[in-house]
This record gives sequence, structure tokens and C-alpha cells, in this order.
Amino acid sequence: MKRLKTLACALAAALSLGMAAPVAAQDPGPLRLDITRGVIEPLPLAIPDFIAETPQVAEFAQQISDVIASDLVGSGLFREIPPAAYISQVTNFSAPVSYTDWKAINAQGLVTGAVTLDADGNLIVKFRVFDVYSEAPLGSGLQLGGSTQSWRRIAHKVADVVYSRITGEGGYFDSRVVFVSQTGPKNDRKKRLAVMDYDGANLQYLTDDSFIVFAPRFSPTGDRVLYTSYESGTPQIMMLDVGTVTRTRLPVPAEAVTFAPRFSPDGRSIVYSMSTGSNTDLYRMDIATSQITRLTNTPAIETAPSFSPDGSQIVFESDRSGTQQLYIMPAAGGEARRISNGKGRYGTPVWSPRGDLIAFTKQNQGRFHIGVMRTDGSEERLLTASFLDEGPSWAPNGRVIMFTRESQGAEGGSALYSVDITGRNLKRVPTTAGASDPAWSPLLK
Repeated sequence: MKRLKTLACALAAALSLGMAAPVAAQDPGPLRLDITRGVIEPLPLAIPDFIAETPQVAEFAQQISDVIASDLVGSGLFREIPPAAYISQVTNFSAPVSYTDWKAINAQGLVTGAVTLDADGNLIVKFRVFDVYSEAPLGSGLQLGGSTQSWRRIAHKVADVVYSRITGEGGYFDSRVVFVSQTGPKNDRKKRLAVMDYDGANLQYLTDDSFIVFAPRFSPTGDRVLYTSYESGTPQIMMLDVGTVTRTRLPVPAEAVTFAPRFSPDGRSIVYSMSTGSNTDLYRMDIATSQITRLTNTPAIETAPSFSPDGSQIVFESDRSGTQQLYIMPAAGGEARRISNGKGRYGTPVWSPRGDLIAFTKQNQGRFHIGVMRTDGSEERLLTASFLDEGPSWAPNGRVIMFTRESQGAEGGSALYSVDITGRNLKRVPTTAGASDPAWSPLLK
């Protein structure tokens, strides 16, 4: 196995546990990991501008290269070598790679590409990924295509392939995020649903701001969104078709208060909270038949349900023990077991798409945290700390978490942030206004 790929597999195994893997200090491989601090030194990567094989695509070639670099560097796992340091210039996609020149500037990975148009005027993007130290390509070259309007998606797809070939992990760049866009002063905040690319581009509003909305959730195929709306005056669950932007109300009793919905992994049912009188329990509805099954029946407040990836279990929050804690039960209902055991209150649990971790919000000693734990409650790790962090959502590959951070004070507002499951690479997600309640889509098809 090639040297870069070998070390990348070791990296993937370590990152899946949220820990650093031991690598010899003198090893010039793709990632040098500090095992005492769990800090990963980003991989030096050269990404020369993709070649425009026809004059009409020169601007697209530049834009695609820029987005690929932004995706990879933004992951925190890569460092782009500035073009000014290049010794070799890539002017022909098929030309042999001068590995010596790339080694001289400490490039450990190299991404090359070319852009052209087909007979129908669609973009064709060819690209290759190279292990400089092994002097070999990582897999065969690939070709992607699409309309000129979809150039940005093509770039995200290329970045996903590069990310996967070097790290051994699935990508997450070709994905979208639905969230609540917020405008206006804190005492009169206007809220509406919006959807955007994971990096903030291609913003689209799905509702107006005439009523409050919160907690949107994508379907497993990304074509529908569940959310809670005050359109009728009380909280009611709505389902919205993203393509047509049409919405329907969940068929439950009109007097009932419903909220915190989430799709099952197969997209055929919905689990949610419903309050009747002073009681709040979990329910499950079959979408095709509207048949409702009650899952819990206690005097406690039980909410924020989330399915395991195989659909067999549900994690949720409940105050049945006297404080807000996390529990897991069979998806059909039944006995629940508590998994949170640390100090403080736990809420908004979300099962990782990999099935290995549960993300949550924790409140303790006046601070809010985003954390992760194993599904049995072990190995709890807090990734953030602030005045108010809440509402985690997983990237499609289970490696990154997006959440809401609210700033303190009368003028404070909400913004979206993301963090790696190791606690590294905390950064703000760009939005045009205040934002909250993010929900990451699956990878786009």
C-alpha cells in the first residue's frame, strides 16, 4: 500500500475515536500528529489552478480551483501551499508529474485538474490526486460533469473525492444546511426557514417571516424538511417539499401541541413530541397511513428524539429522573435506559450517521457545551464552551458538528458554528443574517 494511503488509514482510525494516532516524529508522511495534545498538523497540499482547455471556461476553472481549496483547507486537515512557492507549473493535464519539484516545496499531496465544455455546453472537469512522496497517484483519475450553473457543486464533489482519498473518510462538502434565519432586534426577532450550501453559498428562503419557525430537520433523501411552526398560533409540525416549497401540517389533533420532529432513517415515519394537557410524550407516525403510536407514557417531559442510523433505537431527553438527561429506548417504544451520567443537564441528543457517537447540548455551572459520548454514555467529551451553545447537527460523514451559538447581552444574536469531533477547527459558518437551528442534509445525489 502506498505510503500516504497507509498513514491516512491510521489517521482515519484515530479520528474515528476522536484521538490522535502515534506517528514517528521524523516521518514526513501526510499528517504529523501530536499525541500529547491531540493536535493534527495539516497536510501540505498543492492545488494548482485547474487548466482551462477552452477559453470559454477560464473563469470556471479558476472558481472551481478556489472552491476546492477552500473546502479542503476549511476542514482543518489540509494546508494549501501558496502558488508563489511552486517550482513546477501544471500546463498540461496529461503531462508527467515532476515529483522532485513538488517535494522541494514540501508538498505531500498534489491535486491537478482541467476544465472543458462538451458538445452540449456542459462543464467537464477532469482531476487527479497524487501522493508526492510515493510518486504515485491515489487511485485513478476521475471526470465529473454538469451544467455551467452547477459549477460550484462540481467543485464540492471534487473536494469530497480528494478528502476521501487522502483521509479514508467520507466527504461532506456536497451537502446543504437548512436553518432558521433571524433578523431584527432581540425583543422582536423575525424568523424564517432558509437553506444554503454547507459553506453558506446559494442561500434560498423557504418561508416568509410572518410567523415563528424553529427546529427544521431534513429527510434522509434531502427533498423534504420537517419543522415546527407557530402559523396557527400554537406549535404545530409542518412538512415542506424543498423543490416546490409547499408545506402541509402533520395530521394530529388541532388542539395538540407538537414539536421536535425527526424522520426515521428510511423516511417512512416521523418521531416527535406531543403535549396534551400537562403531559409531553414521544409519538411515532407512519407517513403513508397517518397511524400514530405512543412511545412513552410518563409524567415527565420527553422530547428531542433522534433515531439510530439503523432505525432500531431512539435517543431522547427526559426529566424523569428529576433533571434533564439522555435516554435510549427501542424505536417501537419500551424500557428506556439512561446514558448521561455527568454533572449538569443534557439535551438535544443526535445520533451520529456513523452510529458510534451521540452529540448533545450540556448545561453545567452557567456554561453551555456541545459534546459527544459513546452510545452507552462512556467517553463523554465536551467540544465547546460558551454563554449559549446548543442544537448540534452532524455532517453526513459524522466527522463535523454544526450548532447554534448565541452571544450575550441585549444586542446579542445567534450564529452558526462548526467544530470537528476532536474539538479542533471551531469556526463560524458564514450567513447573511443571524442564524440558528442548523440541520445538515445527507450528501446530495
